[in-house]
Order: sequence, then structure tokens, then C-alpha cells
Amino acid sequence: MNQASESAADFASCQEREARRAYARRPKKIADVLAQVIAQKGYGRVESSAALEEAWRSAAGEQLAQASRPGKVSRGKLEVTVTNSTTIQELAFAKRRILAQLEQLLPDARIRDLRFRVGPIQ
Repeated sequence: MNQASESAADFASCQEREARRAYARRPKKIADVLAQVIAQKGYGRVESSAALEEAWRSAAGEQLAQASRPGKVSRGKLEVTVTNSTTIQELAFAKRRILAQLEQLLPDARIRDLRFRVGPIQ
């Protein structure tokens, strides 16, 4: 490679780098900035968590909902924390009905199964 072609390659890489920096300095749309902040801070998850809580209360029924709390959805499984093993048994009996109602109330969540565990409920 001669010196002229190396200079041309260096010049091209400098131009490309400067173009990227100029793009980064350009004004951004407020909607894009807000979407990025919401995603970084996790505010979208708080909203979906409230919707999940409300759907769980409706699907499980008031009595079972008082003794349980929905957790996170992972790979189609909703983790539910319950106060005791008796509540787990009652939820297991109502599992199909609850899953059907959750599918109607939260179709985008794609909940296919429920997983119960005993633990403290805040």
C-alpha cells in the first residue's frame, strides 16, 4: 500500500467518525428521549405490574387474591407468592380457570402457567 492510499483511508475514517459525532449532537425528538428514559428507569414495568396485580385480583377472586401476590412473568410462567400451603392447594384447584381469565385480561402477557411459592406478602 502506498502512502496516498493510506492517507485516503485515514481521511475516510475521520469523516465517518465525524459524521457519527455530528449525528449524536443533533437534537432528538422528545418522544424518543422520554421512551429511552422510561425504559432505563423501569417505569413501564411499574405500570404493567399494576395491570398484572389488577388482573390477578380479578382472576383469582378477592379471597385468594388477599392471600397471594403475583410476581414476575418469566418464559410464560407467572410466579405467585402465597401466604401458606393451603392457599397453594386452593389456587392449584382453580389454576385452569385463573389461566383462562388471565389470558382474556392480559393477552399480551402470554401467561401459560402458574408457579406458586410460600413467602411473605407485602
